[in-house]
Amino acid sequence: MPNSEEPQTVFQEILRFKEDRSAFANGRAATTTRRAGFWSHFLSHEWSSAALYLLLDVVSWLAIYRVAGWFRNDAFYATPFQFFVINLIQLGVIVAALYFVGGYDRTVEKLTLGYAAEHIFAVTAAGLVSAMLIYSAATFDQTMKPSRGVLLLSFAIFLPLSLAYRRWIRQHVVASSVSHSFLVIGGGATAARFYEAYKKSASGQQLEFVDVNEEHVGQPIAGEGSPIVQGNLASKLDNLSNRYSGIILAERASSLNAQLLERLVHAQFQETRVYTLESFYETQWRYLPLGIVDPFWPLQTGFQLARTSPYHYLKRLFDVLASATALVICSPLFILVPFVIWIEDGAPVLFRQERVGRDGRRFILFKFRTMRCRGDHPDEDIYTREGDPRVTHVGRWLRKLRLDELPQLWNALKGDISLIGPRPEWSKCAERYEQSIPFYHFRHLVKPGITGWAQVNYPYGESDKDAVEKLKYDLYYIRHYSLKLDAMIVLKTLYTMLFGKGR
Repeated sequence: MPNSEEPQTVFQEILRFKEDRSAFANGRAATTTRRAGFWSHFLSHEWSSAALYLLLDVVSWLAIYRVAGWFRNDAFYATPFQFFVINLIQLGVIVAALYFVGGYDRTVEKLTLGYAAEHIFAVTAAGLVSAMLIYSAATFDQTMKPSRGVLLLSFAIFLPLSLAYRRWIRQHVVASSVSHSFLVIGGGATAARFYEAYKKSASGQQLEFVDVNEEHVGQPIAGEGSPIVQGNLASKLDNLSNRYSGIILAERASSLNAQLLERLVHAQFQETRVYTLESFYETQWRYLPLGIVDPFWPLQTGFQLARTSPYHYLKRLFDVLASATALVICSPLFILVPFVIWIEDGAPVLFRQERVGRDGRRFILFKFRTMRCRGDHPDEDIYTREGDPRVTHVGRWLRKLRLDELPQLWNALKGDISLIGPRPEWSKCAERYEQSIPFYHFRHLVKPGITGWAQVNYPYGESDKDAVEKLKYDLYYIRHYSLKLDAMIVLKTLYTMLFGKGR
């Protein structure tokens, strides 16, 4: 008679093996889930991505520079201290360049070709500045013999690597934020306008609207297909960290009761970020909506622009030195450009027009002429449009490369304008805008500039609507007037000139 216990034992062993294997698989899945949960939780913090970018930049650069030196068998620093100081300088330049193009900013979309081009330009500029600083130092210290090959190889490796892990981290940041929404407190017209603006942005997170007074509960915020306004704000505030990445206040603070305001203050300091509409626009989109500006806006605290600001005088000194240097360097172009303009369309080669400067002061602005001479017709279109037949063939190229604005360096040297600031508008346009666009006169709180925040963030204006949109960026510039913002504008302007993005 066959032994029935042996097959049964074997069968039990198989079952036990399958159970152990299943438990192991479940354990691995649970561990993976916990890791993914930790990763998502870490990236949900506003500071996390910036800290990770900075850490990877430092570690990557130190490793690349060291390995490149070893690979080329270059011992060009006499002491470890020299190596440390040089790396510190290089990292400082790299971090500054990437910071100015938004390389550490969580809100900047790093998956676009536009950011990739700016990243490449920033790292390349950092390489040139680093080389200049290192070789300047080497002239004073003969023991230091920096290798051009090591420096070039290090930046050539660091550039694609730093862009690659930024794209990778950005993908995870976007993925981690999909499960979280922004909680918008408000259900009226202000909240509806915010929803329309949010739809047009690149922001991928969902919005949940809740009405404080439950007046609009159950209704769509902005017509059919838009989110339904919900109620029961208290329960949502009790579940902030699990569902929401931020709270957006689309109601006036005066309409909120003391208990709710206290709860929002607690959330701001303990749980999640609380935005006013103004702070959300400025932080996420870097412009200021006109709907929240009032006549007392310049009197608010937080403005970095002041007549007694040290940066105001430093900026004027920079304008004088930079414009004088640029006039000398570009002097051959002041011969070549007028010649090609004259060859195609005759004289005059310079265009003169009355513009409005700081505090409404009028002055004559100079540019190279890019349009055909037709006289001053009252019914002539005041805007230059895409494919405008009035623009000459030479003028089209001058506009693309921004070379038509070179004579404005003389205006900057004289003090009529600055190198950086809002666009100096034609006096005829300024008078028209001041009558039709609210708070347009705030642009005159600062000197206009050859390039500015609106110029590098918004296409060339072709209508009164475009003038309104550009004013939003000009107001942001006035509010955040600083060296950091001016440096960002300079890098973006150079990128525009080199890649022919002008018009």
